[in-house]
Amino acid sequence: MKLQQLRYIVEVVNNDLNVSLTSEKLYTSQPGISKQIKLLEDELNVQIFTRVGKHLSEVTPVGEQIIALAREILNKAQDIKILAKEFSQPNQGSLTITTTYTQARYTLPLVIQQFMLQYPSITLHMEQGSSSQCLMQAHTGQADFAIVTDLSDLSDDMIALPCYHWNQAVIVMKDHPLAKSNLITIEELSNYPLVSYDFSNDGSDLNQAFIKANQVPNIVFSTTDADLIKTYVKLGVGVGIVAKMAVNESSDSEFVVLNAGHIFPYSTTYIAFARSLFLRNYMYDFISQFSPHLNRQTIDKLSLCENNIAVQAMFNGVKLPVR
Repeated sequence: MKLQQLRYIVEVVNNDLNVSLTSEKLYTSQPGISKQIKLLEDELNVQIFTRVGKHLSEVTPVGEQIIALAREILNKAQDIKILAKEFSQPNQGSLTITTTYTQARYTLPLVIQQFMLQYPSITLHMEQGSSSQCLMQAHTGQADFAIVTDLSDLSDDMIALPCYHWNQAVIVMKDHPLAKSNLITIEELSNYPLVSYDFSNDGSDLNQAFIKANQVPNIVFSTTDADLIKTYVKLGVGVGIVAKMAVNESSDSEFVVLNAGHIFPYSTTYIAFARSLFLRNYMYDFISQFSPHLNRQTIDKLSLCENNIAVQAMFNGVKLPVR
């Protein structure tokens, strides 16, 4: 049994049993992959895949278990390389972060600046996407960390650490009727066209607030980009609902910013990563810089939790910062 054979069966599954596509991605020959898979099956005396003609059709029940173990072995083999590098090249490597636009634009710049000054030899990559896309990238190893608020698509083999809370704000132009309101209500908001984040997720905090109040929001424009929300509010398209962290008193002085903390519950930002990820020293430091209450000891303790329900339980009564 060879690591190369284990890699082949895992990558074939990752590519929907398409051996041709797998060979292209691994820069090797299709017959070579097929031969190595057959040699492994002969050695183990079991079928990992069923076949229709020369094509792989599905994974056998025992194949599912073998592939699961193969993933663990390959991850551990990679961990050995990373561990060696941690000692031979402690401040060299890469860090890939995937996050939503609001986090990338308003909370990460100073953290990344500080991190790059501390670790000039670390190559930093950042990807942007929806929470679902970010979690998928972290789950598949395309990214080390996903920084998100929505954990709807968090898988069981990932861990999500709570970083901070944040609130929504309502923004209007100074001549808007709501500009003079001391305490707006959700009923008032329902009377105006709204420009905000995506309401299509029934479980979103924004959507749930309107449902709970038996109100139907009039969403005329939605986007993941807080700056676009502000742009369309300026154009008079509607009342803006935006993350409070996205509004700056000096640069956004043309808006009247109305508190919405009594209407919408606070949201929590998390940093999520695969449980199989080997955390290097600079990764611990990045997490701590982004969220100071998450020191190395706390991170290691939380990583031992069986599931994310247990992680959240450990934060009951802990006062997270609000941004």
